[in-house]
Amino acid sequence: MQVFEFHFNPKLKPDLIFDSFCYEPENIYERRVGSLYMAGVLKNVLPQNLRFLDNLAKVVKERYYTPTLHSPEKSLKESLQRTNDFLERIAKSGNVNWLGNLSFAILSLRNFELNFAKVGDFKIFLVRGGQIIDIDRKLRFQEIEPYPLKIFGNIVSGKLAENDVILVLTREVFDYFQNPVVRASSTTGQGQNLLNEIAKLLPFNERGLREILNKKRGDLSKISGICLVIFLSKEILAKKRETILPQPKEFSLKEVFSPIVNYFKKLIKKPRLRLLGFGGQAKLKLPKIVIPKIIVPKPKLTKNQIIILALIFSLVIGFFATRQEEKQQLEIYQNNLNQIQEKVNQAESFLILKETKPQLVVEANSLLKESWEEISPIAKIAPNLPSDFSNQVFALRDKISKNLYQLNNLVEISEPEIIFEFNPKDFVPQKMVSDGKNLYFFSPYSQNLFKVNQTGESQLISIDKKFNLATSLDGSILFSLKPNQVIIFRDEQFGEIISLETPGAVGGWSPDFNFNNLFSYRSNLYFLDKKTGEIIKYPYLKNFEWGPPRLWLDPETKKAIDAKSLAVDGDIWILNKVNSISRYRAGKLQETLKLDFFPYPKEFSKIFTLSGLSYLYILEPIQKRIIILTKAGEIIKQFQSEKFDNLLDFSISQDGKIIWLLNGLKVYQINL
Repeated sequence: MQVFEFHFNPKLKPDLIFDSFCYEPENIYERRVGSLYMAGVLKNVLPQNLRFLDNLAKVVKERYYTPTLHSPEKSLKESLQRTNDFLERIAKSGNVNWLGNLSFAILSLRNFELNFAKVGDFKIFLVRGGQIIDIDRKLRFQEIEPYPLKIFGNIVSGKLAENDVILVLTREVFDYFQNPVVRASSTTGQGQNLLNEIAKLLPFNERGLREILNKKRGDLSKISGICLVIFLSKEILAKKRETILPQPKEFSLKEVFSPIVNYFKKLIKKPRLRLLGFGGQAKLKLPKIVIPKIIVPKPKLTKNQIIILALIFSLVIGFFATRQEEKQQLEIYQNNLNQIQEKVNQAESFLILKETKPQLVVEANSLLKESWEEISPIAKIAPNLPSDFSNQVFALRDKISKNLYQLNNLVEISEPEIIFEFNPKDFVPQKMVSDGKNLYFFSPYSQNLFKVNQTGESQLISIDKKFNLATSLDGSILFSLKPNQVIIFRDEQFGEIISLETPGAVGGWSPDFNFNNLFSYRSNLYFLDKKTGEIIKYPYLKNFEWGPPRLWLDPETKKAIDAKSLAVDGDIWILNKVNSISRYRAGKLQETLKLDFFPYPKEFSKIFTLSGLSYLYILEPIQKRIIILTKAGEIIKQFQSEKFDNLLDFSISQDGKIIWLLNGLKVYQINL
């Protein structure tokens, strides 16, 4: 058996951690249950959870390899139970940031018998005879119970054969392997599917696998995640881990020793005093002095002493050459910093004249953005430079950011108003919705509903259902239940469950649908399927009845594939994966708004608006802020706080004057 662990750019995303863990049996007891392999990813990670994956893997391993006579499947089940107990304890202690952010895969393998379980976005494939088989379909729509917390559920088991290959991929790695990015300079016109290339690698071997990945090394430097490869061969080799980072500059002996060579060249070129008899033009005549010969015995150096002296000499020369190179590099940084300072001075002069010439504000904003982009790489290395210079860098960076915050209407809130805080023993919310009067909190992982009014009074509403989506609907709330059912909550009571006609009946659309987002407009229901990029509309009839579904998007228009969220106000607004907003009308794409404001967008999660509101509202948990834009994409206001460290969802009052934010177990309120 051969195991390869490929880690792509672990430090590319500062709020993302991932790792893989591979254990082979070390004694007779452990050989009874075989090998254990794990891989994990944690998004939106907080400092206290930096060791979360290591601790989770430790819990699994310790229970799995407990000396027993159990089968591998039984041992894995007991490990999952112990893991669920561990996760339940830390959730009840208040550490819930990992909920919704954790992806983890566990595989055990003994005598070609595979058992595995997973949670989150991992993709697990079996490659056999050139064919790719998706073997984790049974776990894809598995339900999750909250308390007692049941994050890991069912186990999938199967019998493998010699020369089978198991691939365990994180979501971003899978997306690239399936649809590689095509460079503009490419002459092929199509990106080669790496999954197919790996499947066609016959016979499978390490050299061929590395050749496939090396061909895409440039593009792979732009993604972040794990590719765990397990090759079932009779040959037993140690596992290999490779961390793939952006391509470093090739090592060159010439570049390393050129400063030393140049240094000696300069010494040779300097004028020297030539003594009598050695070709000097000015000969100096001195009286002859006879000096008796003194014979000094030459010291004999051993080979080791010569090597040591040569090493010392090289180190001394290298030290002086490095100091000279550092000095030159510092001069370059200083020149760059001076140029940035000039841009900042020019931008500030424009801002002084903004009252008489408002158009200069745009130019000032542009100059400051350029300055920020130029100073950011210098600021990253500034801590390793002399303190006087680093202080200049940070002072200038702070000045730039302060001006940009003002120009981009960013408001920092040190102590946001909190109107309610949940007890994790009672309820752990994941999503929220408002009927215009009250806030309602729910979770796809939990039964029941939790109500909080605007004064902070709360009530737990019991119901033995789990809601995955919700939307306000004419003074009431409509909740969605998997796969195609809805239920109305009105006047503090739930109505009867309503079964919507399955979208599989829609012509030309796959029955394997998956509703990811829900919004209502004029009582019509609009569902978003991120996988297909389709928007499905259920037209409202009367008395909480809806007609057959239809595809809302025009067949010829661009689909909303991998969209994050949608909102409807007559137009349909789609928050795209690339942090842009697409506006659709009558089923056709009208425009795409590119969001270019400071701080630069990283990863938006939700968009919201209503027909009676003039603005778009966007949530960005990774930068701890909520953003208000005009419907033309211009920035109105941004609210940011260090307390917004686990933003999950938000809601807006009917008049648009209040924002409610669900942050972990706390509910914050912002008055506009």
